Amino acid sequence: MERLREKIRDIPDFPKPGVVYRDITPLVRDPAALRLAVHELVHPFFSDGLTAVVGMEARGFIFGALAAWELGIGFVPLRKPGKLPYDVHSISYDLEYGSESLEVHVDALTAADRVLVVDDVLATGGTSQASCALIEKLGAQIAACAFVVELDFLHGRGRLEHHRVHSLLHY
Repeated sequence: MERLREKIRDIPDFPKPGVVYRDITPLVRDPAALRLAVHELVHPFFSDGLTAVVGMEARGFIFGALAAWELGIGFVPLRKPGKLPYDVHSISYDLEYGSESLEVHVDALTAADRVLVVDDVLATGGTSQASCALIEKLGAQIAACAFVVELDFLHGRGRLEHHRVHSLLHY
């Protein structure tokens, strides 16, 4: 995991003073590091009978789509409002810097689906918790949530207490 940690760039005072942003762009730029991250992200789940990976806009699309490809299953995007062209279910939630909403097509998942939720960072857990609620609204079962980076000091894992959580790097 040190190889991956070396590819995470710290940006002080972003998006506001006192915050250290964990920038994944050097990691996704490096093909070997990206391949390693995706492999390690999904490795624990190869035998879990997954049928779909769900990723949240926008960086969750990067790792989610690659995770789905690695697992040989489909990818379902959770989008910001107004971005999906078909009937949607929506959820609104609070973030540390305001509020947000996510949408998913009403037919994206069914009760027969076992889902892996993937995102780049687990911070306060608001986006992940809302994503899980939206997935469950469709009747799908969440097998686990997987993250490249977890910011332990923000206690986001606590908001996912009923779900298995797998993170590659902890800060």
